[in-house]
Amino acid sequence: MSVLKSGIEGAGKQIGAFKKFISRGNVVDMAVGVIIGGAFGKIVTSLVNDIIMPLVGLALGKLNFADLSVTIGESVIKYGSFIQAVVDFFIVAICIFCVIKMFESFKKKEAEKPAEEAAPIKSDEALLLEEIRDLLKNKN
Repeated sequence: MSVLKSGIEGAGKQIGAFKKFISRGNVVDMAVGVIIGGAFGKIVTSLVNDIIMPLVGLALGKLNFADLSVTIGESVIKYGSFIQAVVDFFIVAICIFCVIKMFESFKKKEAEKPAEEAAPIKSDEALLLEEIRDLLKNKN
């Protein structure tokens, strides 16, 4: 019975540690990035397969890249699909490069902004004392 109880307590500690880990901002941000990245990958794949490669194939004399293959024995090597995957990769890499450059320029602009120093807020008593001081200076 004590083994079962210690196992349950250990699982409870693990669940608590997992909750602490998952509630940190970086993990949530990363999860959102992965989900958006997956959706973006599907968009880029569609762009390449359905728009770019047909246009390139048309420019090269109605060549369909998806059909490009070599048969060696019973194996079929589909190098046309590989070419499409390479184009996918380059489009994603260019997009990521642009996003990172844009992010860096925003960070640079933020760093170049002079830090605006907020004037300290004076209490009513401090303002009253300053008025009294100024009046005494003017009187003398």
